[in-house]
Amino acid sequence: MKDSLHNYDVFPKVFPAGKEITVTVKPLGAHADFEKREYRVDICPLNQGTPNDYPHFSGFRTLNVSPDDDGCIRVTDTFNGEQEHYIRIYTDEKKYIQLSVFSLDEDLCGLYPFVGDLHMHTCRSDGRQAPAIVAANYRRHGYDFLAITDHRRYYPSLEAINAFRDVPIEFNLVTGEEVHMPKGDEDHINDVHIVNFGGKYSVNALVKDSAHNLEVGEGKDLRSLDGCCPETMTKEEFWADVDEYMKTVDIPEGVEPFAYACCKYIFDEIRKADGLGIFAHPTWISNVFQVPAALTKALFKDRCFDAFEVLGGESYYEQNGYQTLIYYEEAAKGNRVPIVGSTDSHSSINNRNGFICSTMVFAPENTREEIIKAVKGYKSVAIDTISTEHRMVGPFRLVNYANFLYREFFPLHDELCYEEGRLMKGYVTGEENAAELLKAISGRMKKQREKYFAF
Repeated sequence: MKDSLHNYDVFPKVFPAGKEITVTVKPLGAHADFEKREYRVDICPLNQGTPNDYPHFSGFRTLNVSPDDDGCIRVTDTFNGEQEHYIRIYTDEKKYIQLSVFSLDEDLCGLYPFVGDLHMHTCRSDGRQAPAIVAANYRRHGYDFLAITDHRRYYPSLEAINAFRDVPIEFNLVTGEEVHMPKGDEDHINDVHIVNFGGKYSVNALVKDSAHNLEVGEGKDLRSLDGCCPETMTKEEFWADVDEYMKTVDIPEGVEPFAYACCKYIFDEIRKADGLGIFAHPTWISNVFQVPAALTKALFKDRCFDAFEVLGGESYYEQNGYQTLIYYEEAAKGNRVPIVGSTDSHSSINNRNGFICSTMVFAPENTREEIIKAVKGYKSVAIDTISTEHRMVGPFRLVNYANFLYREFFPLHDELCYEEGRLMKGYVTGEENAAELLKAISGRMKKQREKYFAF
């Protein structure tokens, strides 16, 4: 966390552009107190150049401000344009305290930033910890929403949701699964990894002898969010279903017909379940690239999926580097696609790759429906924290804003998440008073958003 965040509370941090706003700067400790005198305050828009070189356009301006009786300095001004602004409070002629705020254009006002993961695993498939523990550990790390997406299994995501059903938490646990439909003979094979984020029912469990159904049965309460889902079918019925579907699909040249048709079939089924169909890690190296380049190009060309997992949980360049290039090259062709970043984590502790990618979405509320709507509406940024210097992928406008939030808001946000996540783990492991403490701290995230975002 930056020293300035330790020493001064600045609020609001985000507000509409072009409207007069009062920003409060509150010292956090006697070492940061303001003297009872007048201070020079410079407002410095970040995007308009320095006044030394662009005197008519820079937008720099100077105010003279004295602390109020409560010791806070309040700066009232109109912050124009969608951009970051430095607030420099001069302690003498040359030394100053630099703080930051951000003014937004109208269409982003009312949308709050939420960070989460749309693809990860637990011990119910090939991960290490139980669903409830994974959820608690990721909340402690600073996540606002999360879907457990175990291979071939939907019920672990319900297990995580149900573990915290009786306690008030501000963590949005979402249904999910990684979809792998059964393989048959050489004409009925597809192993493109597809994530069903937020679907109201399981796609894996549509087939009778899926891992999901073999482990917990075909009960609709464990293969759907609300007890409503299609009836199951045999493997043979599934292959026949895709074969019939394939007759309605134009198969691109150079791709396996069943694989392409099966992908479209799965994405269509996820949409029927009101979920978000995510095309996952095509350049993950599993012996060789997990998805043939021709099939990746075909899926992009026809926009079969709802979102592209541009960043995933591997640290070698070929995965995230190549996927980022695919995203930007497709955008340059006019083929703009929604994006997400996910860890594809298999352990929430002592895991080098356990926290290296995430998604920031901009939505009015932290709900399943609004997260899906935000991603589909191109209101998301993928975050890469493989190195100590974070990187972001997405439209420049959103990346610019997200970068500010990552520095100036989320360190404070993450402190609150840590406390709730620790208590969540305590609750599911039988810690005394954990439920009462969760109830006592409930609502803090909402109050924090209202404090820092003047919408």
